[in-house]
Amino acid sequence: MYRLYAARVLFQSSLATVAGSILGVYAMAGLWQVSGAGTTAAADGVPAVVTALGEMASLVASSPAGLFGLMAASSATAGATAGAAVYLIRWKTLSQRAVSRASAIDDSLPKTVAFLYALSRSGMSFPAMMRTLAANQAVYGEAARELSVAVQEMNTFGTDSGTALRRVSTDTPSEKMAEFTQNLVSVLGSGQSLAAFFEDQYDRFQEEAESRQQQYLELLSTFAEVYVTVLVAGPLFVITILVVVGIVLQDTLPLVRVIVYAGIPLVSAVFVVYVDTATRDDDDTATPARDDDRHGASGPSVTDGGRSAQVATDAVKTAANRGRLAAYDRFQALFSWTKRPVATLYDRPSATFLGTVPIGLGLAVLSARPLPGDLSAWPAALDGPVVLAVIATLGVYTVFFEVDRRRSAAVEAVVPDFLNRLASRNEAGMTIVEAFQQVARSDLDGLSAELDRTRRDVSWGADIEIALSRLESRTQAPLMTQAITLVTNAMKVSGDVGPVLRIAADEARATRQLRRERRQIMLTYLIVIYISFLVFVGIVGALSTSFIPVVESAGIAGGTGATGPGAAGGAGPGLVSGVGSVSVEAYETLFFHAATIQALSSGLIAGQLGEGSLRHGTKHAVILLAVSYVGFLLVGLVWCQVNHRQSLLGCWRSSGVPRVTPPILRRR
Repeated sequence: MYRLYAARVLFQSSLATVAGSILGVYAMAGLWQVSGAGTTAAADGVPAVVTALGEMASLVASSPAGLFGLMAASSATAGATAGAAVYLIRWKTLSQRAVSRASAIDDSLPKTVAFLYALSRSGMSFPAMMRTLAANQAVYGEAARELSVAVQEMNTFGTDSGTALRRVSTDTPSEKMAEFTQNLVSVLGSGQSLAAFFEDQYDRFQEEAESRQQQYLELLSTFAEVYVTVLVAGPLFVITILVVVGIVLQDTLPLVRVIVYAGIPLVSAVFVVYVDTATRDDDDTATPARDDDRHGASGPSVTDGGRSAQVATDAVKTAANRGRLAAYDRFQALFSWTKRPVATLYDRPSATFLGTVPIGLGLAVLSARPLPGDLSAWPAALDGPVVLAVIATLGVYTVFFEVDRRRSAAVEAVVPDFLNRLASRNEAGMTIVEAFQQVARSDLDGLSAELDRTRRDVSWGADIEIALSRLESRTQAPLMTQAITLVTNAMKVSGDVGPVLRIAADEARATRQLRRERRQIMLTYLIVIYISFLVFVGIVGALSTSFIPVVESAGIAGGTGATGPGAAGGAGPGLVSGVGSVSVEAYETLFFHAATIQALSSGLIAGQLGEGSLRHGTKHAVILLAVSYVGFLLVGLVWCQVNHRQSLLGCWRSSGVPRVTPPILRRR
């Protein structure tokens, strides 16, 4: 694989070198022409540095040999730069992937060790433990996937476990995994107790997890403070200064637009990527999809060469049936959508965008005021409806996502209690079936209904392992998935699974405790983000209703009857001499856009910081977008009431509010 990747990198670098060489020739020719060095006249507005470069190029290209050398040098420089850039980027990307995977392995290693510890307490042999872990790598993450490499080597080449684990310790990008596998090899070679080793490793990883949680929370606190300072207070300060300068002295509208439409979104995106890279964890581990048992564990059957026509015929039929099953699996998502549309939306909330986005855009166009003939005026005409469409689109997604998340959280909240009760009854001498029957009749809040359903499943003759697997499929909660995976595998070895259940309960309780601490600490910074956004909206609203109208009135009064140079601009000389040359309505529209962009960015980043995912930030984005829209709506109505001496209802009717555009943007 390394040689194949290296060959691809060299091939791509060669292509980039050739393409860069060709583009270098065209770039030099274009520079020569646009700067006036060639036959084409210099264009107006060309920067002086470009003109200087063109003049230097014309001096060098005064002879055919000089022209050829200039083009060759340009081609070689551009080609070498492009090839080297592609080469470095490709290898740097591979290095970053290794770092990211090492982080994922470190994050999932504690729960993987807990799984191995529990299996060792159940009496399972080490090779069987490794195979069980490899079969459930989708549940236990990258650490289990890394150890499954050793299992594949053991099964395919017959390598002993010590040699396979040594190779994993050599090849893994994670230092923790390398240390763990080396210690495991030493324990296997010395004949020590695996259960004692895994218990010691489990306790050590739990202590490290608590220490890393404190560092993690301190890092998140720093990120939250940086965000509030740099991405909320900073743009607000700069925009305020530029607006004052633009209204009073000289037009700064283009620069403010760059900050609002490009600066805030780009810097927010970079901030989100950096935070995600620096604080990546596995709190949102998805529930894995189980392999379809219809295909079997050993793959498609292979005939013995056709010793009989019947065997060959059966093989053909088997292949045809497997083809039909594969085709069914490809369309299974569509079938589940038609059978259970609402349940599918809960499982995949992003599917709501397929309907809400086109509907929202259509309603935005229909509900907007009549669109002007000038296309450049469309954004100002559609801003209010589009904001409402975004609120509705994200709102629908948030409803399905939050309902499913809260249901999963309610299940996970009682998982430790459920496992402890099950362990107590099993340790008292009950079989796992009897213990489960009793626990299912107790009150476990969000899990009671599903446990009662599973109890009836067992009473009607289902195997306990199958019934628990169905329970896991219905709950779709990561902690429940890990617990049931551990219990069902332990039951295959022994009926005494009390110690295994205790370990699973302790692991679930520790995971929930770490998440609870994170939410409590980040709640303070979440409130700070909300308050800072409200300050942002309040200041831009004050600029729109107080500062701009006063300055505009002063500028108009100063320009009345003026006969000097200031008369051409509609304002006399002095402090407000630049008012007549700027568009006050454009500034007000820009304020509304800045508030909505800041609301969307702040909401998503609040979810990233507080709960580790942008998906959790959609609810904050919906709230902040609604606050910004309603805030500008109220500001416009109050301005109308004060300046036009109308009631709020009269301002509501006269401003065209039913067309869902804030009246502050249409008050003139």
